[in-house]
Parts: sequence; C-alpha cells; structure tokens
Amino acid sequence: MEWLTAPFEVAFVQRALWAAILVSAICALAGTWVVLRGMAFLGDAMSHGLLPGVAVAALFGGNLLVGAVVSAAVMTAGVTALNRTPRLSQDTGIGLLFVGMLSLGVIIVSRSQSFAVDLTGFLFGDVLAVREADLALLGVALLSALVVSVLGHRAFLALAFDERKARTLGLRPRLAHAVLLGLLALAIVASFHIVGTLLVLGLLIAPPAAALPWARSVRGVMVLAAALGTTAAFGGLLLSWHLSTAAGATVSALAVGLFFLSHLASAIRHRRRTHVPRPAAVPANAPTTRPNEI
Repeated sequence: MEWLTAPFEVAFVQRALWAAILVSAICALAGTWVVLRGMAFLGDAMSHGLLPGVAVAALFGGNLLVGAVVSAAVMTAGVTALNRTPRLSQDTGIGLLFVGMLSLGVIIVSRSQSFAVDLTGFLFGDVLAVREADLALLGVALLSALVVSVLGHRAFLALAFDERKARTLGLRPRLAHAVLLGLLALAIVASFHIVGTLLVLGLLIAPPAAALPWARSVRGVMVLAAALGTTAAFGGLLLSWHLSTAAGATVSALAVGLFFLSHLASAIRHRRRTHVPRPAAVPANAPTTRPNEI
C-alpha cells in the first residue's frame, strides 16, 4: 500500500496530480467532439501552432500563457477562414497552417540562447513544476469549458452528425464550428505547460476514444473520458515516480495504453456476442410433451 501512497505524500506530486486531473476533465470536454468529428489532425496542428506566440513571449521575457493565447487565436481565425475557401480542402489548409506556424516558431526560438531548453519545455511540459497559481488557472479554464460545452451542446451535437440539419434547425453551424475551435484552443492552451504540446494530444484524444465503445451518449463519453484521464494521471505519476521516467510522457503513454486496452476488450465482447450458440431448431414433426404428462 505504501508503494501506492508514498509518491503522493510529496507536495509537488500532489499538485501535479490535481493539475493532471483538471487537464483530463478539460480535455474530455473538448476531446469528445474532436473524436466524434474526426478532428485529430486539427488538434495536432493547433497544439503545435502555439509555438510562435510562446517563442515570442519567451524571447522577450513575457507571459508564456498570453503568447499561447495569441497564437491559438491566430490558428482559430486561420482555420475558420480557410473553411470558407471552396477550392481548398480543409486538410490542405490545416496542414499549411501547421507547417507555417511551427516553422515560424522554430525560427523565433532559434534566436534565443536557451533554444533547446525552451523547445523541450514547450514540447514535453513539466507537470511536476505546477504551482498553486497554475491550479487556479486550470480551474478557471475548466469552468469556462463547462459553460461552453453546456451552452453549445445542442449545436455541437447537430454539427457532429449532420451539418445540413444543423443549418435547417437554425443552429448556425459556422458559428458553432468557430466556438468549437475556441473550446479546442482553450483545452490546448490550458494543458500545454503541464504535459507539453507534443503530449497533450494523448489526453485530448485517447480517453474519449477509449470511452466511445462503452458510453451510450455524448455526455457519457465525456464523463468516462474524464475518469480514464484521471486514471492515466494517477497511474502515470505513480509509475514515473518509481521508474524515474518523464512524468508527462508517462501519463500520456498510459492514456494511449488505456485506449488500446479498451478497444481490445470491446472487440472481445463483440466477438463473444456474435458467437453465442443458438438453440437447435426443433423438427416440425417432433413429439411434444405437455407439463401435466410429466
């Protein structure tokens, strides 16, 4: 039992656990829609698109979070604008924004003397360096994500399954898509300094994708995804403490591992259901026995 509890008696590990739990909840709210709409590439592009703003902030000694917010706003506006270009596919536009923003960020960071350190922190985060102020910001981000998710649930749901019907119902799918991009940006900005942009995609996609075969509603996917993300956070921090591995990477790797376990269990369950032996057919001329004749 001490093996389970000893790491979490340390203050900075406790803060790391709370931060990972809050990040898991935020990513569950945004990541569910990412999985349902097949927007994984967009999530990856937006997470790496934060680099220019973070790089400028680091270069001039500014607030990294403010720089990330500015870059996220630019990426969101760019993706929204490209969606209205009829001759350009969405994947092409996102890919160009992805490469352009990432290249610009690397160019800016390369001007800094601490290039390697800055870029490593941006890509992989440092969950064990979480402060109480970071927990407060994550709490505000979670509350904001909850408000957006509740108010936009009907529009997001219609947009995920039938965009034309959403337009017919007057739900303004373009506006709903822009708000959904904002929710995605919020999740990425709130999480990047905890697990890094390279690993945030693991918590954004893996838990909702793992919950999908077992939940019967979108809200069910969100709740189960948050629970799976919390499990990955606890298990990842525990393993990283005892195995001396990178905490953020271990949390994300465990979340991906839970995804594969979930789909393996789902496949086994499906196979058992499809191979249930049926009762043998009774011939039409077979003699019948009445209960009172036994």
